[in-house]
Amino acid sequence: MELTDARWRKSTRSGPDGGNCVEAADNLSGVVAIRDSKDPVGPVLVFGSDSWRAFVTQLIERP
Repeated sequence: MELTDARWRKSTRSGPDGGNCVEAADNLSGVVAIRDSKDPVGPVLVFGSDSWRAFVTQLIERP
C-alpha cells in the first residue's frame, strides 16, 4: 500500500517529550494507518475505516 500521501498525527494523549507515541493517518481513502512515532520508517498497521471506527468505539464505551 502506498502511504506517501499519509498525513500523520500523534495521539492527543501523547506527552510532549516524544516518548511512546502512536501516530495515525486517517486521510487515506477507506483505511486508517497506524505507526510507532519513534520508528517512522518502520512497520505500519493498516485497518479498514469501519474496523478502526468499531475498535475506537469499543475503547470509548469501555467502563
